[in-house]
Amino acid sequence: MSFTLLPAVDVVDGQAVRLVQGEAGTETGYGSPLEAALNWQSGGAEWVHLVDLDAAFGRGSNAELLAEVVGRLDLRVELSGGIRDDESLDRALSTGAARLNLGTAALEQPEWCRKVLAEHGEKIAIGLDVKMIDGRRRVAGRGWTSDGGDLWEVLARLDADGATRYIVTDVSKDGTLQGPNVELLTEVAKATTAPVIASGGISEVADLVRLAEVAATGVNIEGSIIGKALYAGRFTLPEAIEAVGAVSA
Repeated sequence: MSFTLLPAVDVVDGQAVRLVQGEAGTETGYGSPLEAALNWQSGGAEWVHLVDLDAAFGRGSNAELLAEVVGRLDLRVELSGGIRDDESLDRALSTGAARLNLGTAALEQPEWCRKVLAEHGEKIAIGLDVKMIDGRRRVAGRGWTSDGGDLWEVLARLDADGATRYIVTDVSKDGTLQGPNVELLTEVAKATTAPVIASGGISEVADLVRLAEVAATGVNIEGSIIGKALYAGRFTLPEAIEAVGAVSA
């Protein structure tokens, strides 16, 4: 199985940005979201992870802009941020995005989430944003500002409800360029039969190679989201694609 790379385009107030540890106010701006996404497309990306951070934080929406971005791309888009009810779900589905990511709703509205999973299956991924609190792994919601419960209890419930894929983020790593939390990702992947996508902390190509090598041993990590490292020029997307491709070749 090939290891999939998903360059991220996080949007705040109409601009592509990166945050540090998911905190509002830590944004570094990178210009047009469409230009960023087209750049990743030209670099060989098969997927883009497109996030409406304003919607995730509950302070607005970039829905029209994100719909335009999805419509202009010739690759698959994983759309995330503020999908918490039928209206926002239908709006996200109408963009033509290949996959939607539920975060807060999966924690706060379990019955609605169960219904969405039953209706849309593989089209839905669940975002698990993990913090360590008092020595225990907890899941965070509402732009990483609320406590959504014990990670393992949440994971067991979502598995029972039919979740088909998880995006797992170590909040302490996100946007820090300190390397991914391989231990956390491996633990989650071994606790579920659903594939896991890694997120947070990627700083160099070697981080992606390490994840791809773990996946090659049979651990169910199918890919990684890449954000700040690409924007900061730590490596190029073609370099990363070539390196992880060599692992699975």
